[in-house]
Amino acid sequence: MLARIFPDRFVPILLATILLASFLPVRGAAVPVAQGVSTAAIVLLFFLNGVRLPRGEVLHGIRNWKLQGSALMFCFGVMALLGLGAQLAAVALLPATLALGFLFLGILPSTVQSATAASSMAGGNVAASVVAAALLNLVGVIAAPLLFAALAGSAGEISGAAALRIVAILLLPFIVGQLAQNWLRPWVLMHKGLTTAMDRTAIAVAVYVAFSAAVVAGIWDQLDGREIGIVFGAVAILLTLSFGGAWAFGALLKLARPDRITLLFAGAQKSIAVGAPLAATLFPPATAGMVLVPILVYHMAQLILSAWIAPALVRQPTGVVLE
Repeated sequence: MLARIFPDRFVPILLATILLASFLPVRGAAVPVAQGVSTAAIVLLFFLNGVRLPRGEVLHGIRNWKLQGSALMFCFGVMALLGLGAQLAAVALLPATLALGFLFLGILPSTVQSATAASSMAGGNVAASVVAAALLNLVGVIAAPLLFAALAGSAGEISGAAALRIVAILLLPFIVGQLAQNWLRPWVLMHKGLTTAMDRTAIAVAVYVAFSAAVVAGIWDQLDGREIGIVFGAVAILLTLSFGGAWAFGALLKLARPDRITLLFAGAQKSIAVGAPLAATLFPPATAGMVLVPILVYHMAQLILSAWIAPALVRQPTGVVLE
């Protein structure tokens, strides 16, 4: 029954992380230690991403410019505008920092493993999915903070210290991982289970530390049932517009069905693996936890939705197009 409700095992992990931070947040003298562990976990996460993302396949896959260009346009163009629209619509109903989280959600890159797995399960172009995920994350490490700064106004100003942290904690480990790819990638591919567990642990640690700070700052005193309901409602609308929009965008571009499926998941999914570290880098700890609420809800919901959509696409006859 749990497998039907939570088709992706990472969903209950995130739920457990939020519950743990709510009841047992990091406090006092333990905070610097937890932040140090979180930073180390983030560095490891981006190093592994650099090792894993296939540089050669990315260069080869860029030749499919129509698909890759449309994925970039939808992920960082359409989704950023949807996030901005959600922020403007929610700012009168929610705390400003929480509303800002919808814009933050919109500028993030796509997932890597989840989008590729969903595309494979749905009969999409798996090779193109790998390339799209890699390319979106390569671009996203630099483009996401710049987009946020451009669209968020004064709330998105990036200080020199924050820019250095992005380079040191996110970009530099990724580059080192890319340089070490020839030596380490075979080992990483042979131990997928271990590296996936390391990825998820790193994300969970980053979420736990950020959300702990928000709990200590009184996030549950600031949010009532009505506001939480608004967040869930806004995320449901965003999911409908993002998945429906990506599918319609693929039809508008007359993409082949496998490429259209690839665009659906690469364009509409958003990555907590980039979101949690980036929030921890851009915002003070208490603010980061509040900003992360929309992407936490969206990420868990997209995993469930994708796991339900993919089998339906497989069952759909090849000659029939879902509109």
